[in-house]
Amino acid sequence: MCSIFGIFDLQASDDAHALRREALERSQRQRHRGPDWSGVYLDAGAILVHERLAIVDPAGGSQPLRSQDGDLALAVNGEIYNHRELKRELAQPYAFQTESDCEIINALYREDAPASFLNRLNGIFAFALWDKAAGRALIARDPIGVVPLYWGHDAQGRLRVASEMKALEGDCKDVAQFPPGHWYDSATGALTNYYDRPWRDYDAVQGVDVSSQELREAFEAAVHRQLMTDVPYGVLLSGGLDSSLVAAVAARYARHRIEDGDQTEAWWPRLHSFAIGLHGSPDLAAARIAADKLGTVHHGFEYSFEEGLDALPEVIRHIETYDVTTIRASTPMFLLARRIKAMGVKMVLSGEGSDEIFGGYLYFHKAPNAREFHDELIRKLDALNNYDCLRANKSMMAWGVEPRVPFLDRAFLDVAMRMDARCKMVDKASGRIEKAVLREAFAGYLPDEILWRQKEQFSDGVGYGWIDGLKAHAEAHVSDRELSAADKRFPINPPQTKEAYFYRTLFERYYPSTAAAETVPGGKSIACSSPAAIAWDASFANAADPSGRAVAGVHGG
Repeated sequence: MCSIFGIFDLQASDDAHALRREALERSQRQRHRGPDWSGVYLDAGAILVHERLAIVDPAGGSQPLRSQDGDLALAVNGEIYNHRELKRELAQPYAFQTESDCEIINALYREDAPASFLNRLNGIFAFALWDKAAGRALIARDPIGVVPLYWGHDAQGRLRVASEMKALEGDCKDVAQFPPGHWYDSATGALTNYYDRPWRDYDAVQGVDVSSQELREAFEAAVHRQLMTDVPYGVLLSGGLDSSLVAAVAARYARHRIEDGDQTEAWWPRLHSFAIGLHGSPDLAAARIAADKLGTVHHGFEYSFEEGLDALPEVIRHIETYDVTTIRASTPMFLLARRIKAMGVKMVLSGEGSDEIFGGYLYFHKAPNAREFHDELIRKLDALNNYDCLRANKSMMAWGVEPRVPFLDRAFLDVAMRMDARCKMVDKASGRIEKAVLREAFAGYLPDEILWRQKEQFSDGVGYGWIDGLKAHAEAHVSDRELSAADKRFPINPPQTKEAYFYRTLFERYYPSTAAAETVPGGKSIACSSPAAIAWDASFANAADPSGRAVAGVHGG
């Protein structure tokens, strides 16, 4: 995981060396993502800058990655988990210059069309590839948008791309998120969707059952793949179902080295787990129970409300959003990442994505039928790049710690999402709670008090005093008059609460442009629902709040 920055469409009249210096300065704004090394490529048509966080092949693998003939230059932020299999499947020889997992993209580009080879990549990535001989730029982002990517045009019409918006703000009036699951071809000017799975349509999954064994084995394979690393790593462990399952599976593979097919002992055979919360938080207590069962070397950190409040401006600068629930959850994660980095760990596995796949949020209890349930899952998956993926990636990468998300593994998604949503729905009559199908698949892997623990959103689980304190702080610092005029100051997605207004003022400090404001989606939500799901229950309209506590009474009557 790293950062990339690129400028394309250079002209003969451009001062290339001045642009090179400018590109280095802009890339430096996101160097926290890649503190280990910087690489620059420049020719008459393009500039690429790469800030590296060395995870695979740390001694080599510096970017931009060049082909042997020098015609291809590739800057990638991400990991390609199936790179070894893809190398074996190449139809023609390719002279690899490094052991980097990402160099396979150059090889595939040489022998296959982008729409085809992008669908063969199992990984998390955003990349910019420059073909000097063809004068062609290829830009692409992973299917779910785990890895961030932004693009826009400067005043001279040159295309710019960057891992984070801060590298484009001020230069690109049209800065926007590059859409997940798409690729852009400068030769045609076309932006094309390459990721369109049959399971997106409920009619394609209706009546389909997936066995517990198949679901379990698919997830185990996903975690195993994502343990690919040459540096110390760990797992985030909140004590909730999702992070605990990731930790439980990782613990089974941690003693062997994934990179050589589990043939030798791992370089770091003891699995370390990490949790954070306010004093007395539910997550810290549950995480300790899970860690004791799994035998991880556990590190539980406490933070104070004041420490969280002090971090808010930097959190918002890093995560580049004013979304309330994202900021609430990003702040403890940001503080935890700093602790993790201080211990020398550079990669962690995390549990994001499970709630979007299995309907884990409490408002899913109100879904009227399986079709509506499934359609909401699709809406949630499509929005992950704006919320949980954005939070996990940017709050951890603020300190140079790479987060990986096995639940969003491409192969696992194809198994879990082709299951009829009726299998994922709750059933009050039988006492079947949210994500029961996942819990049943991993019976015996965790203590029952963890395996069957009620859903806690991360911003709630770190301690209920966190959200209550944020609301109280905003109430004391935003006047009624300011809130009543919010639509005048913030015509794009005007804040509806004092807490939202407070965050918006901090966001505006760093990202004042209209285009930057438009990168953040709006609309009401209850307990992290999409706006569409508010129609499921009449009580939702008047109780809209992203906290899980906004949906009451779904457990125990």
